Amino acid sequence: MHLIGTVSPDRPLLVVAVREEAAHLDDRLPVLLTGMGKINATAALATVLAQGVRPSEVVNLGTAGALRPGLAGETHRIAQVIQHDIDTPVLRELTGRSYGAPIVLGEGPGPVLATGDLFVSDPAARERLAQTADLVDMEGYAIATVAGRAGVPVRLVKHVSDEAGEGAARSWRDSVDDCAKILAAWVDEHLA
Repeated sequence: MHLIGTVSPDRPLLVVAVREEAAHLDDRLPVLLTGMGKINATAALATVLAQGVRPSEVVNLGTAGALRPGLAGETHRIAQVIQHDIDTPVLRELTGRSYGAPIVLGEGPGPVLATGDLFVSDPAARERLAQTADLVDMEGYAIATVAGRAGVPVRLVKHVSDEAGEGAARSWRDSVDDCAKILAAWVDEHLA
């Protein structure tokens, strides 16, 4: 976890998993680097929000894998986020309660993001996830949950870096800098 800048109630907090995805952000807005995965994202954002000063909103910027054709190379504002690595039906059967319900983020159209602690690079996993989601990442659900519980508005903005199949890791490494430039341009356009 690394916080760059100062959180204030009149500005959004940009939340990014890794330095590579934040490489082209300037210092106008605070940036929280969480580390990869749901636990790192949860711990980092909860720690910052628990310090008392809340941002005007949390904006999660990052890369995502495309689970469906036609999404590659695009920047998407997520409409709904789900967890793909929690077995909700079994947990509901065991306890009678539901865990990890989908989170709707605002109104209007947009892709469904599946979050889990797995870098999806297996075609079978991609096919399974494509039955319920359009994109996949490793932090979005955690960030939306923490911000929501803290009463802070949240947006998830993802740029597609790979096709979440064979070669996804190589594609991510090759494209992450270009993705970071595009995400920085999105910040300049939408949060200036």
